[in-house]
Amino acid sequence: MKQPLRKDLEPVSTSFIVKELVESHFDPNWHFHPHYQLFLVEEGTGTRFIGDSIKPFRPGDLVFLGPNLPHLWRSDQAYFNKQLGLTTRGIVIYFAEDFLGSEFFAKQEMNSLRLLLNHARQGLEWTGKTRALAEAALKNMTRQPDSFDRVISLLTLLKELSRATDYSYLTSPGYTNTVKPTETDRMQLVHNYVLGHFPDNLSLETIADLAGMTPPAFCRYFKARANKTFSEFVSEVRIGHACKLLLGGKLSVTQISFESGFKTLSNFNRQFKEITGQTPSSYVKTYRRI
Repeated sequence: MKQPLRKDLEPVSTSFIVKELVESHFDPNWHFHPHYQLFLVEEGTGTRFIGDSIKPFRPGDLVFLGPNLPHLWRSDQAYFNKQLGLTTRGIVIYFAEDFLGSEFFAKQEMNSLRLLLNHARQGLEWTGKTRALAEAALKNMTRQPDSFDRVISLLTLLKELSRATDYSYLTSPGYTNTVKPTETDRMQLVHNYVLGHFPDNLSLETIADLAGMTPPAFCRYFKARANKTFSEFVSEVRIGHACKLLLGGKLSVTQISFESGFKTLSNFNRQFKEITGQTPSSYVKTYRRI
């Protein structure tokens, strides 16, 4: 995966940023920044990379990220084809931990919000009623002309999110951002190669050569930075692609397994359950209920 870029937001006069994103595709750069980020996908599909988490995204995807947590919403390849005229849309909020003063969240009344902010350092996603509530609140905030009203709306939304129980963590408990300023972009080459060739028989020797390393050295390098082995990363990319095809409902499970790079249906079913915790059929039923 590409070496994450550290981004700093442009200075603004307001205490936080809320804006609508309308682009042909979402930002293709693997990056992080020192702000909290609440992001709702309104239109578009692809694969979401957050820390060591790899999952498909679709409209309604709602996540909350803590500071310096690397992330990327990689739009499907069709969104990069200008002739198709596809569009992605989303609503994003950025705010610093001290956007209301250095001691604001340290007050006793802010205990639940402070806990929410701590949880966000692992990345959070919501489903069900909470997601619908947050979606309505975010859309309302983009229409509020008064900055003070937006602050009240944000605090109210954070309060509702802090009380909700239909959430899950995105990254593993042991994940940390190990990015160093001196790192090269060899992970970018690996990331792009895997996304372009995951249906094929990927060779560790080819990938290691692409990164300019021996296979053993590359395996150690990759695991230290991705918090997972290279084979686990490839499997998660393949399963993420399979999830999108399953939700599309146009192909059989057998066709999807081969389209996603698995040579046998039994191996596909085994890895699908290991990664998602569900069988392909139960996965589809779960997401149709959300």
